[in-house]
Amino acid sequence: MGRKVLVVIVAAVATAAIVFSPILKDDNSTVIALKDEDVEFIPLDGAVGPESITFDPKGDGPYTGVSDGRILKWEEKEHTWIEFASTSPPELLEKCRGSKDPSREHECGRPLGLKFNKKTGDLYIADAYRGLMVVHPGENVAKVVAVEAGGVPFRFTNGVEIDQTSGIVYFTDSSSQYHRRDFMSTILSGDRTGRLMKYNPKTNQVEILLDNLSFLNGVMLSQDGSYLIFAETSTCKISRYWLQGPKAETAEVITELSGFPDNIKRSPRGGFWIGLHLRRSILTKWALSFLWIREQLLKLPLDQVRAATTILSSIGRPAFAVRVTEDGDVVEVSRGDTKKKLRHISEVFERNATLWVGSVGLPFLAVHRF
Repeated sequence: MGRKVLVVIVAAVATAAIVFSPILKDDNSTVIALKDEDVEFIPLDGAVGPESITFDPKGDGPYTGVSDGRILKWEEKEHTWIEFASTSPPELLEKCRGSKDPSREHECGRPLGLKFNKKTGDLYIADAYRGLMVVHPGENVAKVVAVEAGGVPFRFTNGVEIDQTSGIVYFTDSSSQYHRRDFMSTILSGDRTGRLMKYNPKTNQVEILLDNLSFLNGVMLSQDGSYLIFAETSTCKISRYWLQGPKAETAEVITELSGFPDNIKRSPRGGFWIGLHLRRSILTKWALSFLWIREQLLKLPLDQVRAATTILSSIGRPAFAVRVTEDGDVVEVSRGDTKKKLRHISEVFERNATLWVGSVGLPFLAVHRF
């Protein structure tokens, strides 16, 4: 058997193991089945990938960033999307509008995490290629506020959180080696260049809080502001970084999930919602623990890896998200139904007895009302 054939087999097995692995459920957790008949699927305005969700200081929205660089706002009364802003340069907006092509993301922009400062009305955006950006009230084009830290440029800016008391912006850079469109390489290479940072709008300074992290992704502040909770996608670990108290400036792992975590949001019922982009089986964990397997998989054309993942995901079990306590115990599981319309979940935003479900690769925003 040739080496190339072996690599393809390993790749197929590893991907299939991710797709067909069992859905996580703790004996004490509650399951919310997101059946198609109970979910409203809101098509996007010609684009895909509502990766993150936020509401403005007045409670209007939601707002979400999509594949062509635009920030869209949902107008509930008119039941339609309007263009709120864009991370695309004004001269490229028309050319980029409607783009779903990952190879154009560096040109058009790819907004991921986003959050409003409730006092100022500023919308902060983590654009995967352009860095940390902001849209001031009354403006419609995002401005760059930070593109590097410690002399190292951002390459995959991802999550955003804001301390509404101090105005400090916490954000993540998933990798200083790989772009978002090469996210599989970030996992397969074992890359540990992710960084957790904070930006002070008053001083315009960026400070690195933690580095050497594996595909650092979502970040969220605790209810009392004493710590941050963050996700490392490659290792499936959820950790806590203490901002206050005797453990200040230290981090600790609170749980390891059976899926690859994405964004994190607080739940008004306590704890945190964590979107799980794909499942991870014991076989996948085992396969990715071998350096030579990862090295061979990295040699495969990325477009082939993406295509295989997309196909297998479309026939595999539906996506899911979990709500965990502050100590990482799973208390609730939200999953798609057997029709598999929800193949990936990037984020769950719970508000007013409603779950707003976003996905980095799907052409709609899903809404489930309790």
